[in-house]
Amino acid sequence: MNKKVLIISTSLRQNSNSELLARQFARGAEEAGNRVETVSLRGKNIRFCMGCLACQKTGRCAIQDDMETITEKMREAEVICFATPVYYYEMSGQMKTMLDRANALFAADYAFRDIYLVTASAEAEYSAADGPIHGLEGWIACFEKARLAGVVRGGGAGDPGEMEGLTGMLDEAYEMGKAI
Repeated sequence: MNKKVLIISTSLRQNSNSELLARQFARGAEEAGNRVETVSLRGKNIRFCMGCLACQKTGRCAIQDDMETITEKMREAEVICFATPVYYYEMSGQMKTMLDRANALFAADYAFRDIYLVTASAEAEYSAADGPIHGLEGWIACFEKARLAGVVRGGGAGDPGEMEGLTGMLDEAYEMGKAI
């Protein structure tokens, strides 16, 4: 075990439901003996990708903002767990922007192999997380050494903290983290 695990919480809400799931994933991963770091996008300055592809030549994004540090953490992590709220049946806009800006990793010697996703949606339908899963799979497809290793579809929790009443999903996130 003892893998380097990075959890990226993409919700901008304090005590969000996806963040609660991320905390449970982190608890499980830590208890399994892994080194865990959590990064929240809340309060971060992350601008949109300009599509200049300078990162493919230099290995670094031309935009100087908080994404530079996050990209480096992603490159070094062996396991990455993304936590996102589901907005209009898709990942959060800030998660999509972050994935676009991680383009410098494409040509890099990245360490990550296993990618996990935890989602939280007000909609209780199982299919509510299909959009975020599909979107993340598109990103993962660009990294031939990586794979989607697990997903928690946290549905039925709209208000911040409401996920606490849905212990089955919190347990699922914990167990998924513990299995790393």
